[in-house]
Amino acid sequence: MNEPKSSCVQRLAVLGATGSIGDSTLQLVRLHRERYRVVALSGFHQVDKLLSLCQEFLPDFVCVSDEKVAECRQKIDELGLGIQVLSGDDGLAKMATLPTVDTVVAAIVGAAGLSSTLAAAHAGKRILLANKESLVMAGHLVMAAAKASGASILPIDSEHNAIFQCLPKPVQTDNQAIHDSSHGIKQLWLTASGGGFLHKSIEQMRSASPADAIKHPNWSMGKKISIDSATMMNKGLELIEACHLFDLPEEHIGIVIHPDSVVHSLVEYVDGSLLAQLGSPDMKTPIAHALAYPERISTGERSLDLYALSNLSFLEPDLEKFPALTLARVAAQRGTGACITLNAANEVAVSAFLAEQIRLTDIAAVVQYCLEHPSLIAHFDDDFAQLSDILAMDQKVRSVAMSWVDEGLA
Repeated sequence: MNEPKSSCVQRLAVLGATGSIGDSTLQLVRLHRERYRVVALSGFHQVDKLLSLCQEFLPDFVCVSDEKVAECRQKIDELGLGIQVLSGDDGLAKMATLPTVDTVVAAIVGAAGLSSTLAAAHAGKRILLANKESLVMAGHLVMAAAKASGASILPIDSEHNAIFQCLPKPVQTDNQAIHDSSHGIKQLWLTASGGGFLHKSIEQMRSASPADAIKHPNWSMGKKISIDSATMMNKGLELIEACHLFDLPEEHIGIVIHPDSVVHSLVEYVDGSLLAQLGSPDMKTPIAHALAYPERISTGERSLDLYALSNLSFLEPDLEKFPALTLARVAAQRGTGACITLNAANEVAVSAFLAEQIRLTDIAAVVQYCLEHPSLIAHFDDDFAQLSDILAMDQKVRSVAMSWVDEGLA
């Protein structure tokens, strides 16, 4: 968490440019074109949307999936844009380490964003991190690489960004300073909206369709993140991410349901003070904070209307209804292998649910099955010193999870 170096114009690589985080980031770039230049964009599957962004921002590089690279190159040539087209994980890693890039917006969803995030950390980049799975799977590697290279990691998940804003400056600069008793930090609190099923029964969750589960009362997000919100697995993943970002064990990180989505997270101090960051549920706010840090820029949106807030509510999570929270704490306690298992099994289960192969409530069952599978448990205490070890474990878990889905073990 080293303080970023100042620069007249930040040169950006936006990885996951066609997703919701990418959309919000590029909206801010449009508002502050004098501060930012887009050097590289990635969007693995939405080629038409990516090409539209290329025409607007004229990056030097673009990255798509291996399957889409020929189509993208042809269209880039037809448009006469002169943009170099890259593909796959190698292309993402190249964009994340370009000497012409200062800041990498790591907004790829899921395990697919790990390799490029780690490459950016090794390269000493300023990383605006939305890809929580990178830290869930390989937090020890990413944080160690950032410390060794001088990279700065600025969280843009609303919850982690809120905590970051409420921490003393020395802790923002070096996460290990959180243990300095003079700062008096007692506990971190992650807030959760509770998703679309907060006030619905387990039976309603069991019968929910993908269309039902994607709906979120407060936030506009992609399908995978919306499903994670419905099961509250997103908060479990964020718990593990927070352990690495702020160098704390899971027992010092609390989770509280806050349906209003106004308080985005809190830091509790030993003197009884609770510092909170408040704002409208708009991802442009945390992204703007990280883009400009340590300065501030406008998001172009209206400020939160305090007079309109008649009540703020906080609830204890129902662990029977949302077992993903317990599973995430178990994984955090068991170590890297268990965290890899949690994430990979969840990704497989979410995809299966979206394909209507399993029920929403089966997602946690798939994850629990993998966390208890003998062939996986044997690896939970390993150090996973290499990225290749992590990716191999990830693939092994996905195979076990698919066996649950294929065999209908519900």
